Amino acid sequence: MHTGLKILVIRFSSIGDILFTTPVFRCLKQQLQDVEVHFLCKKSFKDVTRYNPYIDKFHYFEGDLSETIRALKAEQFDYIIDLHKNFRTARIKWALKSQSVTFEKETWRKWLLTKTGINKMTGKHITQRSLDAIASLGVVDDGKGLDYFLSVEDEVPFSDLPTSHLAGFVAIVIGASYATKKLPVDQLKQLCEEIPYPIILIGGPEDAKEGEVVASIDAIKIYNACGKFSLNQSADLVRKAKVVVSHDTGLQYAACAFNKPVVAIWGATSPKLDVAPYYGSSSLQEGKFENFIVPNLSCQPCSNYGTKKCPKGHFKCMRNQDVKRIAATVVKFWRA
Repeated sequence: MHTGLKILVIRFSSIGDILFTTPVFRCLKQQLQDVEVHFLCKKSFKDVTRYNPYIDKFHYFEGDLSETIRALKAEQFDYIIDLHKNFRTARIKWALKSQSVTFEKETWRKWLLTKTGINKMTGKHITQRSLDAIASLGVVDDGKGLDYFLSVEDEVPFSDLPTSHLAGFVAIVIGASYATKKLPVDQLKQLCEEIPYPIILIGGPEDAKEGEVVASIDAIKIYNACGKFSLNQSADLVRKAKVVVSHDTGLQYAACAFNKPVVAIWGATSPKLDVAPYYGSSSLQEGKFENFIVPNLSCQPCSNYGTKKCPKGHFKCMRNQDVKRIAATVVKFWRA
């Protein structure tokens, strides 16, 4: 029987947001004595934390909140750490009646920024706000950044990659959850033409066709891996890359967890929403990444999460990206 502190951490989704919570698990486990850390997320995101050694037990939400609550009640938690803060988590906290702490979500500040352009954001990264939530437990930020753990089975054998890419490659994460977070295909093609190194395109099955179109410009230099690998295998490709170019999507933050230089391309969303690439303490952040945001656009950011199409119709936040400068930054990071 466990006699120490039993803690439930909740973050339902998504890949990036779950990765932002990983310092919480590590700091709880390393700084509190005899603590048992449980984690609740949506089952569809289980692979993101499946091998995290700082989590003692996993709980998965599959759509039936009452069933989830029944299972959680049996655990008799001492504490709940709510890193999602929505109606579902409120219902769980009310039902379990354990002590709880909740992170600052900045909901109205994000609304103000995306709807009116008025920036009242705190400037405090979502990971920092998650760590602030556990300060009352006597836990402090260790400054070590994000974690992403993979198993041996997740490693992509070099035999699965083109020989031309074995000495090093640039990973370009071409996917994103919404169209307004993605560079148009013609600009992706131009970017690949400008980068003088082997390239692997990374994305899900839904990105495979776009990947084919981009890779068709140079089948030797560009390998389209979209849809060919699992999430964790794609994360391993990010881990193997020399430089990672990414939209605002989960694998951008996986690259941070693997301490890779990141070239981050922003469209409908923005680092102003306190979600920039994150490596830990300020000394670790320095020179590790570069954000590309089209300047002087009053409509950017227009959304917390992205949208299916540009609300204004012009899509300048991506159409006006300086592709040559993005490629030059990739070269700079590669040489460094």
